[in-house]
Amino acid sequence: LPGHTPPPPPGFSNPNFGPGNQVPYGYTQHAPGVYQGAAGAGNYNFQVQAMAGPAVPPIESQPIVNKGAMWMPVPPPLPNCPPGLEYLTQIDQILIHQQIELLEILTGFETNNKYEIKNALGQRVYFAAEDTDCCTRNCCGPSRPFTLRIIDNLGHEVITLQRPLRCSSCCFPCCLQELEVQAPPGTPVGYVVQNWHPCLPKFTIQDEKRTDMLKITGPCVVCSCCEDINFEVKSLDETANVGRISKQWTGFVKEAFTDADNFGITFPMDLDIKMKAVMIGACFLIDFMFFEHAADNKQRAGVWQ
Repeated sequence: LPGHTPPPPPGFSNPNFGPGNQVPYGYTQHAPGVYQGAAGAGNYNFQVQAMAGPAVPPIESQPIVNKGAMWMPVPPPLPNCPPGLEYLTQIDQILIHQQIELLEILTGFETNNKYEIKNALGQRVYFAAEDTDCCTRNCCGPSRPFTLRIIDNLGHEVITLQRPLRCSSCCFPCCLQELEVQAPPGTPVGYVVQNWHPCLPKFTIQDEKRTDMLKITGPCVVCSCCEDINFEVKSLDETANVGRISKQWTGFVKEAFTDADNFGITFPMDLDIKMKAVMIGACFLIDFMFFEHAADNKQRAGVWQ
């Protein structure tokens, strides 16, 4: 009848959004099976029964639960940003947790290292795994060359770290440690180069053209003694602090019997995205150089060991 509005179809509270009608531009389309909750409520994990209907893509602004881990929301792609590094534009702090390997504790047999990389909210940003053969791991120990692959929550390898076999002591300044950071894999975005110094652990962060960008300076005695150990990231003239890489004290038992370490990285929110990725690489190089000996009680105390 003229002027009569038919009732909405079953399951639709608004007749304008019936089957076949397109959701207006700008309205949020919720993924089936995930309760979004009120704004700011934080109910990201509550699962509800999925309703029949056309599938819609997941919402990028919400955390993703995958195999029990809460992943950081997927940010939108950005121009001039290597794919997968968009996460780093939204954070100024990273927490790196090395996973404890039971086989390594019981037998002393060196296994490939694995790490969780999280933001300040505890959401996983990346997962990192070492890719080194058994012979190299157990013959070369912490000085071993390695390839470390960093993947995002979609399973894509977004950063590759490659460390060649180099000298582990400053006694040989012509063959000091170096790490190449690739993002995406195969495309260098920067390097971490150890600098010779008689007492201090010192490194230079370089861009893809080998231009010096930042400096890293550690303490004279690099050992865990009931406190965090800080490596300061500074400007080239070392007059301004830019960030920090901290090895966190994890307790007597864990420090004595495992080489599983926790690190924190801080940097300015507006720091170049590639330099943030290289700082992550510097953290892993520092871990292998100074903190991978804890399980065999031969942890390095400085650059001479």
